[in-house]
Amino acid sequence: MSAWLPGAPCSPRSCVDATASAAAVPRALLRLAAVLALVVFAIVFSPVVARVSVARRDRITRRWCRTVVRAAGVRVRITGAARPYGGLLMVANHISWLDIPLLAAVRPGRMLAKIEVRQWPVAGALTARSGALFIERDRLRALPDTVARIADGLRAGSAVVVFPEGSTWCGRAQGRFRRAVFQAALDAGVPVQPVRLHYRLDGGRASTAPAFVGDDSLLASLWRVVSARGLVAEVRVIPALAPGTETDRRGLALSAQRAMGLPDGAHGDVPTPV
Repeated sequence: MSAWLPGAPCSPRSCVDATASAAAVPRALLRLAAVLALVVFAIVFSPVVARVSVARRDRITRRWCRTVVRAAGVRVRITGAARPYGGLLMVANHISWLDIPLLAAVRPGRMLAKIEVRQWPVAGALTARSGALFIERDRLRALPDTVARIADGLRAGSAVVVFPEGSTWCGRAQGRFRRAVFQAALDAGVPVQPVRLHYRLDGGRASTAPAFVGDDSLLASLWRVVSARGLVAEVRVIPALAPGTETDRRGLALSAQRAMGLPDGAHGDVPTPV
């Protein structure tokens, strides 16, 4: 991996709450089967859904995403609402693969994803069909083209979903926002929609069980989620930053970060994939 790529110090061993227990296995297997069935269903019927109107397709996508998260045993609480139409750069802190369906439940959009996601079993095919913008993170020279493609999508009226920390964090710690993708919002003249994601247990205590960090495998993370008890995903949609709020990408990135209550810090110029 290139030295310039952003990363987090979080790891499954040091940061992630364990959830597995013998009593949880039957329930976890049922949840896992339900999630996989919903993903396969989406892949099979995605060509049909692609033919319906945009408004209806968005409603179907939001409902399907909520259903997937609930099938995994996670309750969803969304506060606030995103702009329902027009170009929008949606930025969020990044903790888990669960972040992706949760953000699509707020407003379906095109995800900026690392090229490796294409190789994920089942989920890779679904991501590709969703219109994701893939990026090769090891190619710094691809950065200007990536920003241009994001701006084109925004001008076309799409929501583009980005994780500006550039890597997943456990949720107890957060990364600083990289500023490159904010240039696309400036170039396209569209709002920036900050969204804060948080995972906790029924009792209110924060949980890192959903975190997908370090050398964790997707299957291990998925199993940890479906075997957990009482997980709640809280999605706080923060008022959008209107075009003209900031005149440069550094200021725009910092404004979005502060709006979400994340720590200030230096920003890099790295693209920010899933």
